[in-house]
This record gives sequence, structure tokens and C-alpha cells, in this order.
Amino acid sequence: MRQVITTKAAPGAIGPYVQATRIDNILYTSGQIPLDPVSGDIAEGIEAQTLRSLQNVKAIVEAAGGEVRNIFKTTVFVSDLNDFAAVNRVYNDFFTEHDAM
Repeated sequence: MRQVITTKAAPGAIGPYVQATRIDNILYTSGQIPLDPVSGDIAEGIEAQTLRSLQNVKAIVEAAGGEVRNIFKTTVFVSDLNDFAAVNRVYNDFFTEHDAM
């Protein structure tokens, strides 16, 4: 079964895609940018941008009835590898319920 998921707690799709699609028990989210869904502003600085993008993903996952701890795969694009450590710190702090295996 296919179901489209949308929420106003994350930026709306600006193209021919949707925020997320659930197929059976798997949720596929579209890529998220650091756009604040309320103000429409882009977060400033790599750490704020990383957090805002992750918060947008969280909002979509929660709109589908899931939780951050249910996320099992992500893909992160970093345009400047000098920012990798900062992105990784925010990512690590965000996914607190995932223990290293």
C-alpha cells in the first residue's frame, strides 16, 4: 500500500515530489534543506543548517507516526569537507537513541 505523507511542520515540496511516501511499513523521505517551515528562512552556519535539516526530517517521520529512533538510514551531502566534523557533532547529538553497535 502506498501513502503520501505531508506536514506543515517541515518545508513543503517545491517540485514534483512529496515530503515522504510510505510503502507498506517503510517510509521514504525526500531530501531536506535547512529551511525553517514557519519563517521560510534558511538557517545560518553549518551547525544550524544541519540541525534544521534533521528537524525537518524528524517532523516528517513524526507526521507518519514514527520516531527518530525508527530512522535506519540517512544520506548526508556536505559541500565542504572542512565542515564534516561540525556536521557529525550535530548528527551525533541528534540521534541520541542510536547506540553504536
